[in-house]
Amino acid sequence: MQDKLWAGRFSKQAAKTTNDFNSSIAIDCRMFREDIMGSLAHAAMLAQRGIISQADGDAIKQGLAKILADIESGELVIDPDAEDIHTFVEAELTARIGDAGKRLHTGRSRNDQVATDLRLYLRGQCDELRAGLEALIAALEQKRAEYPQAIMPGYTHLQRAQPVLFSQHLLAYQEMLQRDIDRIQDTAKRLNVSPLGSGALAGTGYPIDRAATAQALGFDGVMASTLDAVADRDFCIELGGALSIVMVHLSRLSEEIILWCSWEFRFVELDDAYTTGSSIMPQKQNPDLAELIRGKSGRVFGDLMALLTMMKGLPLAYNKDMQEDKAAIFDAVDTVKLCLDAAVPMIATMRALPENMRRAAAEGFINATDCADYLVGRGLPFRDAYKIVGELVAFCIAEGLTLETLPLAHYKAASALFEEDIYAFVTLEACVNRRSGKEDANG
Repeated sequence: MQDKLWAGRFSKQAAKTTNDFNSSIAIDCRMFREDIMGSLAHAAMLAQRGIISQADGDAIKQGLAKILADIESGELVIDPDAEDIHTFVEAELTARIGDAGKRLHTGRSRNDQVATDLRLYLRGQCDELRAGLEALIAALEQKRAEYPQAIMPGYTHLQRAQPVLFSQHLLAYQEMLQRDIDRIQDTAKRLNVSPLGSGALAGTGYPIDRAATAQALGFDGVMASTLDAVADRDFCIELGGALSIVMVHLSRLSEEIILWCSWEFRFVELDDAYTTGSSIMPQKQNPDLAELIRGKSGRVFGDLMALLTMMKGLPLAYNKDMQEDKAAIFDAVDTVKLCLDAAVPMIATMRALPENMRRAAAEGFINATDCADYLVGRGLPFRDAYKIVGELVAFCIAEGLTLETLPLAHYKAASALFEEDIYAFVTLEACVNRRSGKEDANG
């Protein structure tokens, strides 16, 4: 069992229950690279400032580099009984290089150390999340290119409203996902400031160079308030919020796919590789990936609520409650990445059924607004045109007709402004082509 970093004050060993409850190694062990990166920058600065000798600085550098290589190769296994990754790395370093390893923590606290590690880790995760979102945008773009002229009903209130292009519909999700990328990039920019050198809360009496360590670690600057530096988890909350919005968008897209591949819609077919069957119903092809994405949205929302609740009542500066930050934000990041990994191939291999889409668009009088616009174009006020067309639709429903099959005599009985060209005006293609959204969707 490694000695605790805080062991000097205590006359007896902590109880096993205390150790187990206090331990975070199972969660924070994934930050071993970031912990070693931060320690390398800190040690180099200590040596440069003459706070430790250059010989000790070199020994620390070599020792940490070997520990990193050994963990990555599997030669060194992280001790599950260690208190946290910071304790494990420092203890392993000291075991390897002796007293020089004990000098690494000079001018540093675990409070600023963990805040640094977490910012470094999440900065890298933001890059991976952005790449995943870009891959999904590309899959949607590919699907739009495959079906550039497919017409489908657009919906409001889940009722057929107006005809749109399938490509228009998918473009809406591309726009949502691009905003998600923007939010994650904004979060990455705000989290990219260094807390290192803040100590436990009040800074340090050593003549350290915070700007040097910030620059070495790729931070844009240092946090001015040392109390805020160790007590801030806004960046976790902000990223959790951005990821929650990502999951809203993925859940909405999943819901549409679930509807579209049902027999009631039959707008798309999912590839067999990304569906499952039933244990007793041999005809079933279930959109389980889409359903799981939809379900996992609640998990990410819960992570965000955990972060908000954890922080809402904490006085400055660091409190142990904040150890719970990593379980929540890591789970949110992992879940979103997992959902993106599932969504990309599901969308890329999805096959649209344009004939079924068009058949649905031909029903439901989704060209009624265009019929009213026809009258407006001939000088009738819109509200009068709206009323006339509404009465025509009611007549068509009662007689089993559509606006395309309604006899011209009935049109003229409703308004003398109707002419033979009304039939060309209310075709689905004409309705779609005259709208600006069609040009926007196709670039």
